[in-house]
Amino acid sequence: MKDAKMPASDSYHPFKISNLKDPTYSAAYLSLIFGEEEEGDLELKVMLSAMRDIFEALGEPNMSADDASLHLKKLDVLLSQNGSATIYGLASWLKALGLKLTVAVDEGDTGEEESSASVAELAEVGNV
Repeated sequence: MKDAKMPASDSYHPFKISNLKDPTYSAAYLSLIFGEEEEGDLELKVMLSAMRDIFEALGEPNMSADDASLHLKKLDVLLSQNGSATIYGLASWLKALGLKLTVAVDEGDTGEEESSASVAELAEVGNV
């Protein structure tokens, strides 16, 4: 058993990309990743990696090499920006992949005070 080695396993990446070719799966995947932000755990590297995976699955097969390169560069620029233009740019970036940004009710917020605070935070963000 001196020379025993762990068996090599297949990479998870091709499996993930094949699943992400389904736009519904891709949307759920991004919703899960963006949900991490609400908990304060979302890291830019994780979000960028997830969006590149989505792009690999949905964008690359439908774009020329030049268009694909430009689309990825646009993502890097988008994620380095601040301000309200970022959300519109992200919406446009996702639309090119057949996805869209949506807003959903947070089922976890049931208290009146918490709901009021969320509305105030949204108003504040809208005024930036």
